[in-house]
Amino acid sequence: MKTADRAPEGHRLEARAEPREVAARGEAKAPGAGKGGEARSAEARRTEAEAATEPPRPETRGNDARGGEPKGAEARPEAARKGRAHRIREVHLHGIPVAPGIAIGPVYDPAEVPAEAPRRAILPAQVEAERTRLTDAVALSRKQVAKLRARLAVLPEEAQEELAPLLDAYLMMLNNSRLLRGARRRIEAELLAAETAVGDEAEAIAAAILATKDDDRQGLQRRAGEVREIARRLTRNLTATPFRALSAVPEGSILVVEELTPADAALLDPARVAGVATEEGGTDGHTAIMLRALGIPSVLGIAGLTEAAARGDQAVLDGAAGTIALRPAAATLEKARDQIAAYAKERAKLSKLRRLPAVTTDGEDVELLANLEIPAELPLIAQAGAQGIGLLRSEFLFMNREDLPDEEVQYTVYRQVLEAMAGDPITIRVLDWGGEKDIEALAEGVPALTGPNPALGLRGIRLLLRRPELLEAQFAAILRVAVGGPVRILLPLVTNPEEVKQAREIYERVARRLRRKSVPLPEKLPPLGAMIETPGAALAADAIALEADFFAIGTNDLTMYTLAVDRAEAEVSHLYDPLHPAVLRLMQFATEAALRLRMPVSVCGEMAGNPRLVPLLLGLGIRCLSMNASAVPRVKQAVRSLGIDGCARFARRVMEQSDPARIQELVMGFGEKEKG
Repeated sequence: MKTADRAPEGHRLEARAEPREVAARGEAKAPGAGKGGEARSAEARRTEAEAATEPPRPETRGNDARGGEPKGAEARPEAARKGRAHRIREVHLHGIPVAPGIAIGPVYDPAEVPAEAPRRAILPAQVEAERTRLTDAVALSRKQVAKLRARLAVLPEEAQEELAPLLDAYLMMLNNSRLLRGARRRIEAELLAAETAVGDEAEAIAAAILATKDDDRQGLQRRAGEVREIARRLTRNLTATPFRALSAVPEGSILVVEELTPADAALLDPARVAGVATEEGGTDGHTAIMLRALGIPSVLGIAGLTEAAARGDQAVLDGAAGTIALRPAAATLEKARDQIAAYAKERAKLSKLRRLPAVTTDGEDVELLANLEIPAELPLIAQAGAQGIGLLRSEFLFMNREDLPDEEVQYTVYRQVLEAMAGDPITIRVLDWGGEKDIEALAEGVPALTGPNPALGLRGIRLLLRRPELLEAQFAAILRVAVGGPVRILLPLVTNPEEVKQAREIYERVARRLRRKSVPLPEKLPPLGAMIETPGAALAADAIALEADFFAIGTNDLTMYTLAVDRAEAEVSHLYDPLHPAVLRLMQFATEAALRLRMPVSVCGEMAGNPRLVPLLLGLGIRCLSMNASAVPRVKQAVRSLGIDGCARFARRVMEQSDPARIQELVMGFGEKEKG
């Protein structure tokens, strides 16, 4: 049976039945629809599920006009007949691919009792009691997280390294963080019950994070999710609501839930759980990283999943395609088994690439680096076979703190990352906050900076030059770390050479101060580079190249600023196109400016991780790509199949085009002739 095509919006429900079943049973209502299409209650869904557990009976003569119902079926409840008709149909759902692999098994949907926490005000005389309730809930939450932290020893090493820093961050948030201080303040000043105060403060912090117009939406959602996760834990403890039990997942089952937290994921046994499917979640959250580390095929963000699935349903989950087929027909099962065999071969093939160089067919070396959002992702970088870290985002150091991270705190973290990379190079981007971002919500001590158009305001290097003490602390920590291995420093959102010049003056001043104190530093200071993220920077690349040591082209922001499109805005997101000729010409201009001075230049936006765009990027002269770790194997596979001459011819052809649609057509149609 042919697999359903992906819907344009990324999620689609498609009900299918084999011809014989359609003829026998007539039209079955779509999942979730009753009379008039109203949504069914959970109890009704369970009734239908239970009523439909028996296999379909063979067709018999004497059935009524509905077809397929033996005599006496009229006496059965209508819900049972609809439920059984619903359950014999194959349903395909689409979501977000998170962890690759094919899983076949029955659905297991453990129930979670919702925390009953209606909004509640209190009297002044109840303030102290509510503060005590909150204190007790915090203590219990810390105990639970600490217990979970101790349990990590039974998980695979990669999963341990992923979850340990997150649980440590949770413990920090349960230790006089802004969330707790804000909740206590709301109890006292707004006379709110503890659970209401916690919820309000968590949403205020999350809203401030998500209001950011940074192109790294997934990172922002992850940070907001951390705050909300602690708030949910506190609320369940405040209301004495039990947590979902995941230890009873039957062996070989596909876990189906509305949402899976990182703490939930830590309780999963990859030897028992065949796959995971959720209605909420995305590709770059802690849960997604955890599931990849555990090696469990997973699809998140599946609209309509919990409505369509029932416990015991057979399911086929494809973690690479982002699909799940419920109640699959024989043809679907056969196809899935073939895919399992093919996937095993592909995985073995990509695994072999890990130790092979990223070199073209004509001997040109290409450097493939990984982006790092948080240290917990380090194991994924090692597994992927990346040659280093091309973009270490340092913002995580400033999150959930009462004060700014000092030089010593930053030095410790950078050293851990450098040691984990075992001699491979790392590029640290200094703090990229400002303008539209409510920094106080993430790091006490940095005032919120706002303006009428935050994305065009005081952000990136502009903020750092306004607050040089931030830059000085980061420079000092990085310089000290650099004695232990190859390190580079990257300045965000540079728009003119003067910004690089001023930053270098601070950089060299910090180095002189450290040397006067006899602090060990490398003889040659680490290179200081510039992010090319705006049309102004790209067009001034010749001048900026005279001040910077290397370029990193950030294609996400470059596309946003060039096309005046915020892809988080639904009304205009369709206009966001990194293959727009204007974006490509700016990339070409900046690349050529760097190459004329024989200066290193890399691409570190989403384009770098797309195997289909590798021929174009190589043809433009790019020889260094930095991407999410999971993209490295397939990009390496693409590099090793290409010749530079063919890529150069292809790039020239693309750059002659003025129509974005034609460029897209050329990129998608790149074939053997062009490989060179």
